[in-house]
Amino acid sequence: MTDRTLEAQDVLAVAERWAADGRPVALATVIETWGSAPRPVGSHLAIDGDGLFEGSVSGGCVEGAVVSEALDVIADGRARVLSFGVADETAWRVGLSCGGRIRVLVERIG
Repeated sequence: MTDRTLEAQDVLAVAERWAADGRPVALATVIETWGSAPRPVGSHLAIDGDGLFEGSVSGGCVEGAVVSEALDVIADGRARVLSFGVADETAWRVGLSCGGRIRVLVERIG
């Protein structure tokens, strides 16, 4: 088992534990990348109803946007696919410093 696989299992275990404790939980998963991306496909971010989170799907402003959307997913129960892409010249300013693109599925699990 690779370190990446162990890391993903840890985030999933946290999400499962939070849900078992009765906390509303959303799970964000990187489902597609193009070009250089900070996290690979399959990376997870677990978010609870209070905005606490574990894991990572990107970093910077992108991660903040995913947490914000996750709170909406928790509230209305509707999954969303989020897309983030940045031109190289603006990459540092918005938090996707690699200049690539990512798509993230956010779904309620608890």
